[in-house]
Amino acid sequence: MFTISTPKSEQELNDYFHFRWQWLREQWGFPEGSEKDEYETVSEHRVILNPSGEIVACGRIHLNTAEEAQIRHIAVDKKYRRKGVGHLILGALEVVARDLGAKRTVTNSRETSISFFSSCGYSIEKEAPVELGKLKRKHMFKLLVDNNVLVLHPQWCKELQDTWHEKIPITEHMGITLHQYTERTIETRASLNKNINLHGSMFAGSIFSQATLTGWGMIFLQLKQKEMQGEIVLGDGNIHYHKPITMRPRAICNIESVKARFDLLKANKKCPIELTVDIHDGDVSVASFTGKYWVIPEKKEA
Repeated sequence: MFTISTPKSEQELNDYFHFRWQWLREQWGFPEGSEKDEYETVSEHRVILNPSGEIVACGRIHLNTAEEAQIRHIAVDKKYRRKGVGHLILGALEVVARDLGAKRTVTNSRETSISFFSSCGYSIEKEAPVELGKLKRKHMFKLLVDNNVLVLHPQWCKELQDTWHEKIPITEHMGITLHQYTERTIETRASLNKNINLHGSMFAGSIFSQATLTGWGMIFLQLKQKEMQGEIVLGDGNIHYHKPITMRPRAICNIESVKARFDLLKANKKCPIELTVDIHDGDVSVASFTGKYWVIPEKKEA
């Protein structure tokens, strides 16, 4: 039985880099240390361990942009090749990419591994820079699609995501994305790497911002559904933190928590709305946000 692990301790990281050098650099005569580059500290690293706790495969992933993640340095011990271990490490890295909010993954594949990546859904996009001064490579990509995610009214959802990025540019830098909408529930995700503090957890201010935007997004989509318009503003917001976020930031707002006077908006008056947003780290509840918003009717032309 194999185990997916994240190297964290100094010894685990040393073993991880040694394994990477052993299978990706040693045979070409490059010294230890040559397997590292300037992206190590901003990357996510994963290893596959056998039942004895030995590394049998490794890989790394980092964001190129808010929507693109690059996979590099996949290596598999020769004794474990053609046993599904390569697919296991690649799948683990793609899970990380999705959690970071990436829409696609890319990799620069050596000619000997093109068939492997092709079998995993990757397509050749263009030529890639030669590696180690001698190894030809192809730039390959794969679009990430989560078939378990339900997104109703995709055009409205795209408009919401575009509105966030255009009018609140920091949302893109924070990696905040609309993950799911079902008319009764909205869920957003955020990138932990882009919002991490010196303690290795998510900034409290980032959690508050994600919660605020999730509530704002629920109102935006409800207005679309009711064929109503207005300017959404936050009047007041309170959040209670229970635990830190150290893995996967999620914010969820359910329609049952929304209390709104849409009849006032129909009468061209300000509409008060109260709602609750639950914050999770993966599946663990870590905070609760209560927001009081106003929808201000659009001014009618004289």
